[in-house]
Amino acid sequence: MASVDSSRLDEVLLGDYEYWEGGPPHELFREMRGQCPIHWTKGVTEFPKAPGFWSVTTADDIHTVSRDWKTYSSERDGVTAVSVIFPLELVQAMFIGMDPPKHDRLKALFQAGFTPKRIADHEDEIRTIVVNVLDRLEGRDGCELVNEVAQPVVSRVIGSFMGIPEEDDAVWANLMNSALGAGDRTYDQAGAAAIVERDVPEIFERCGKLIAERRERPTDDLLSVLVHAEIDGQKLEEHEIVMGFFLLVAAGNDSTKATYSSGMRALMENPDQRQLLLDDPSLIPSAVEECLRMFPAFAHFARTATCDTELNGQAIKEGDKVAMWYVSSGRDETRYEDPNRFDVRRNPEHQAFGAGGRHFCLGTALARLELRVLFEETLRRYPQMEIAAPPVYVESPFLNQLRTLEVRLGRREG
Repeated sequence: MASVDSSRLDEVLLGDYEYWEGGPPHELFREMRGQCPIHWTKGVTEFPKAPGFWSVTTADDIHTVSRDWKTYSSERDGVTAVSVIFPLELVQAMFIGMDPPKHDRLKALFQAGFTPKRIADHEDEIRTIVVNVLDRLEGRDGCELVNEVAQPVVSRVIGSFMGIPEEDDAVWANLMNSALGAGDRTYDQAGAAAIVERDVPEIFERCGKLIAERRERPTDDLLSVLVHAEIDGQKLEEHEIVMGFFLLVAAGNDSTKATYSSGMRALMENPDQRQLLLDDPSLIPSAVEECLRMFPAFAHFARTATCDTELNGQAIKEGDKVAMWYVSSGRDETRYEDPNRFDVRRNPEHQAFGAGGRHFCLGTALARLELRVLFEETLRRYPQMEIAAPPVYVESPFLNQLRTLEVRLGRREG
């Protein structure tokens, strides 16, 4: 991570990739929380046409923004600090890019599919998926944990919910990783254009075929819910169905994969904490919450001010973009004692799924269940797993995840 003199925080361009080369710039965020909790970034070097944005770095201020959708809109200018990569009209076709009342009506279509009870009913199926993926490692000395374990597990889990055939899991994973930027160090304008020219048409083509099948033969998957849903007596338009599908598959692809991989890294780097879980597996749900606090899958989401306002003493103008940095709020010293210490017994509250309000994550129960089962089965089978090579981060101010994590599996148990 690029270093910065604390007296020059006003010159920091937080969206620049130089600050994200080794993952989130935690020391920089610590300085901001203490000296400039609402920080202005005047531009982004890689995207000269992108406007500046405010960074909200404390848990209390993020809570305020998250819950005030009338002042801080998700619909007006996208949900990331830089909105020039993915077409705004497609973001606005997803409920994550909508404001009430349409957001509430569309999100409600999925609530029944993501209740804690319904998710809990899938535990055996999810455990079978995890075990089957781990079985592929039989007889090997090592593996790359992100792409050989986490990726196929999350792809099959969300694929089973959405009605994606298992043979298409890898195709959809590649599309999601490409569209969200998980495969590249940086985006230049050509890279952004490639998403629109290559990935978006393929997403629409593949999803269009699935939609046509559901229209002819409805099933009980979530894509069928979208295809046959009505809002105010009107069925969703094709692009709204496609982008609803995209949102759920993208979130299912990135969230659990990111937190599991970073959590396993933390357990290998802190063998005393791993031993606590091996001695008492009932601590794993607590460890899941600690991993979510320290390693939220998305570094930030953003809103746009709908009027002149003030936040923590800082004047914000109508039209200003406001980024909520979860990678900062999860280490807020006013909320957590020794916040950079990984402690599986902490069982903290956190903002990894948002900070309340209308856009609180729909898939929280599914993510928690997936993470618990992944940690349970990985630790049970490979309690002596070790890091084999320096982990490599996706260099992104949006995605907070490892690109690769090479490991030695160690002696297999069970």
